[in-house]
Parts: sequence; structure tokens; C-alpha cells
Amino acid sequence: MAAIKILSTSLNLIASTSYSSSSSCHYRSCPSVFAKFGFAPVWDISVSIPPVSSRRAKRMAHSIARATLGLTQPNKIDPPKISFAAKEIDLVEWKGDILAVGVTEKDVAKDENSKFKNLVLQKLDSHLGGLLSEVSSEEEFAGKSGQSTILRLPGLGSKRVGLIGLGSASATLAYRGLGEAVAVAAKSTQSSNVAITLASSEGLSLESKPATASAIAAGAVLGTFDDNRFKSESKTPVLKSVDIIGLGTGAEIEKKLKYAENVCSGIILGKELVNAPANVVTPGVLAEEAKKIASQYSDVFSAKILDVEQCKELKMGSYLAVGAASANPPHFIHLCYKPPNGEVKTKLALVGKGLTFDSGGYNIKTGAGCMIELMKFDMGGSAAVLGAAKALGQIKPAGVEIHFIVAACENMISGTGMRPGDIVTASNGKTIEVNNTDAEGRLTLADALVYACNQGVEKIVDLATLTGACVVALGPSIAGIFTPSDDLAKEVLAASEISGEKLWRMPMEESYWESMKSGVADMVNTGGRQGGAITAALFLKQFVDEKVQWMHIDMAGPVWSDKKKNATGFGISTLVEWVLKNSL
Repeated sequence: MAAIKILSTSLNLIASTSYSSSSSCHYRSCPSVFAKFGFAPVWDISVSIPPVSSRRAKRMAHSIARATLGLTQPNKIDPPKISFAAKEIDLVEWKGDILAVGVTEKDVAKDENSKFKNLVLQKLDSHLGGLLSEVSSEEEFAGKSGQSTILRLPGLGSKRVGLIGLGSASATLAYRGLGEAVAVAAKSTQSSNVAITLASSEGLSLESKPATASAIAAGAVLGTFDDNRFKSESKTPVLKSVDIIGLGTGAEIEKKLKYAENVCSGIILGKELVNAPANVVTPGVLAEEAKKIASQYSDVFSAKILDVEQCKELKMGSYLAVGAASANPPHFIHLCYKPPNGEVKTKLALVGKGLTFDSGGYNIKTGAGCMIELMKFDMGGSAAVLGAAKALGQIKPAGVEIHFIVAACENMISGTGMRPGDIVTASNGKTIEVNNTDAEGRLTLADALVYACNQGVEKIVDLATLTGACVVALGPSIAGIFTPSDDLAKEVLAASEISGEKLWRMPMEESYWESMKSGVADMVNTGGRQGGAITAALFLKQFVDEKVQWMHIDMAGPVWSDKKKNATGFGISTLVEWVLKNSL
């Protein structure tokens, strides 16, 4: 029995000890390690570990850690590969599996004979002997957003004809929804090639048609994607090609279709990172994903990953305190993008909250609605930053240097963890009394923002699943933005108009800072319950250079879809659009 205990303890020490040429552990000097694994103090045991190479040690530690986490590894799922083509052909001549028409409520209006007034629908209906108008009436299809009807009818080159509702407004979200609805229909019917058109495309301006095609294509890619990496059985999507008809042809629209593919690849990465559980995506794994991006796009990216000791040298006490309780050590991620031509007009930083799991610490999340089981999504900000990095690595905008920064860690509980009442010191020298260990994201962002400012950037956007208060204020679909800069607010809101993501500017009420003052330190990390999202933003402001334009995006609501039980990839499209506007 004694031999078994010593062997088991040695293995656990290998998995949890930092390595040098040799190391040893005396029971009396590290009881927490033994207690953690259930060993009672039977003897005064001293265990020596023979010299192990650093690389081998890390491999052994990783292997043993894996063994304690359910043996779960994601299956390799290739992202959707769909070819897009813009065409100008007669709809009734198109041959394929599904011909889908996006229609507004106005488009489906009928005359006194119950026939469509819209010319495109008239033409299709006449080739189908009036069946299209008849079925739409029977099914009470009114062209509302979310409505669709897919019919298998003879008389056309396509096997099926679909009407997809766009609602009363024509906007990016409606067109993306059209592409997504067609992709879902293709999955259910096992269709490999589809065509998408609009009943009223002639109402679009020449300039808006490429953007409309791009939104439709993005919806088709994202609608095809299913994150089945952790399912024992899954179907492979069969959709291979999408023809977009009636929105023009040529170089400009082809460029926008390629742009949609690039952005979607970033969104899919972001979704996968957020969807993956915390026993798969640890701070170290998040750092590896960043290094993959730098390796894949090495012509424009470089990566720097700081370990705990390097973060100590930079005096990141606020960040390191959050990760102190976890067996998975913090990893500070810094990706740097430099344009291919070398000329830099503007320096930007994107900072993402990277809590791969948030237990709440000693202020542990408890009770109904605490959502502790979903706290894998507390790194949604970092997923948005890395997803944007992947997209921009393919797009390669000119004139901008971009710093992608993530202070990755876990907020766990142990004898080495941060306690309520502790005072931590951030890298700019400011001290923080921790009155709530579950307000940890802002502590990590504090040092990340100081680091970003030290890179000489002119503008910073940080993204974080920071407060439940913002969800209460704006609901599950809208992110709150906080900034002292009207100019930056206009830039980001304009980018969100193009991306279709919903943002709402919130006030930075300076008088609320009174509730954030501490009697023993420079500040506390939480104020009262009222205005919690605002006081969180005011806290972050303390770590941003006054010369730098800065915006905080609280995306706690839209990061996750309760309906789909999946990550949304929120923020990535807007970030890419904002960067591109700054590259002009």
C-alpha cells in the first residue's frame, strides 16, 4: 500500500510541479498537493523525482492532466467548403436541387385574382401552373422574417422551389438569415447545389448588391456549419455550391464573396473556441491556437506568449492573482499583425477577456441563474479577438498594425487562490481591493489594457463577457459599448451597421466612481448592484492611457444562443469591419 501511495503521489507531482534539472518534494513542505489528491499524512515521506527534460516533463504533465479530464478530445471536423458564383441567368433555366427566393412582405402581395404582383414571383408561378401562389396562400406565407416554405414541384430545372421571408426591412441580418435558411433547407433535403435570388433585387443600388451577395454567402456558410466535434455520430454537410443570381457579376462581387468566406472562417474559429468545454480549451490550449494563427499567416503575424514568470517581471499582479488557484497556469497571448507592404498609418489593439472557466472563485457562483455550467463562454472576448485575427490574416489589410491581446487564465478555488479582501497591484502601480472574486474579468483586463497601451497603439477595443448587469439592461441580443470617445463610438457603430451585429452605446457616468473607492487601496473591483456594467467600464478606464482612444464592449448577452445552445461568434464581423475602415 505504501508503494502504491508513493507512486501515485509521484505521478501527481510530475503533473503539478514546475521542472528544473531535478526536483524533490517533502510532504511537510507541500501538504496541499497531497490533500488535493486525497492522501492522508501517514508518514513523513520525501519523494525525489529524477532529472527530466523540460520538454518531456511538459509532455508527461499534459498527458496525466488529460487523463483526469474525461479523456475527451475533439473530433477533427473540416469547416464547410462551398463554392460561390455570381450569375445573371433566367431563373427558370437554372438547374439544381433548390431554387430559393428571398421575399419581403411587400413582395408576396397578390391581386384580386390571388396572383402575385411581383414580376419574379409571377414568372415562377406561371411556369408552375399557379401552384406557388396557391401553396403560399394555403400555408399563410406572408414573407415575414423566419417564415419559409420549400416545395418539391415539377416544371422547373430545380428539384425544389423555396420562398424565404425577409420581413419588412432589407438589411444585413435579413440577407444573412436568407443564406442560413437555405443552408438549413439544404441539410434537411440533402441538397448539394442551390441557387439564391431576391424577388426585388432591382430595388438595390449598384453599390449595395456586392454587400448583399456577401451577406447571403456568409449566412450560407454559417448555416451549413455544425459543431459536431464532441458528438460520437454526426452527418457531413452535402452542400457544395451556391449560385447567387440577379445581383450582378464581375470582380467586385467576387471580391465580396471571398471576403465573406474569410470572415466566416474567423467566426467558425470563434464559435469552436467558445463551444469547446473548459477541460479541452485551457489557457495553454488558447495560446496554442494563437500560435497556429501566427504560423499559418507568418507573412503578417508574429506571436509572443508570456508565462507566469514573464508576467511577474511585468508586474501583472492583478491578472496573476486571478489565475493563482488553477492547476492550468495563465498564458498571456500577444499576436502582432504588420501589413505586407510594411507601411503603418495606424496602430490598433484588440483585447479579449480570456477566462477559459470562471467558477467565481471564493465568491463561487451558486443558485438558480448563476450559469456556472456555461462559464466556458467566459472567454468569448478572446474568441472574438482570435477569430478576427484569423480573418484578417487572410484579408491582409494595408496600413494598420494590430495587436491582439488576451490575458488567458482560469478562475478556480484552492489554497493558493485569491481571497475576498486581498489587495492586488496592477502593472501600472494601481492597487485594487478585491471585494468579490467573481468580478475577475476586469482584473485580467486591467493588466492587458496597460500592456496594450505600452505597445504605442492609438485605439483600443476590448471585448468581454463582463457583467450580468449588461444582459439585464440590454437583453440577450445586444452588446453594450462604453467609451469616452465620440469618434471611436461612431467608427465602431458604423462597422456594426455593416456587420449586422447589434451594439448600443451606454453612458460612462463618472459620478458612479464613488462606489468604487476603497478605504485601504486605490479602488475596489465592484461597486453596488445598481449600474454594474457602468462601474465595470469605469474600472477598466483606470488602466487606459488618456492619450489612447478606448472602447469597452460588454458582450455577455449575445455571446451565446440559448435557443441553439451554441456560441454565436459575436463581435468578429464588427472587429474586421472596424479594422478595415482604419486601413483606408
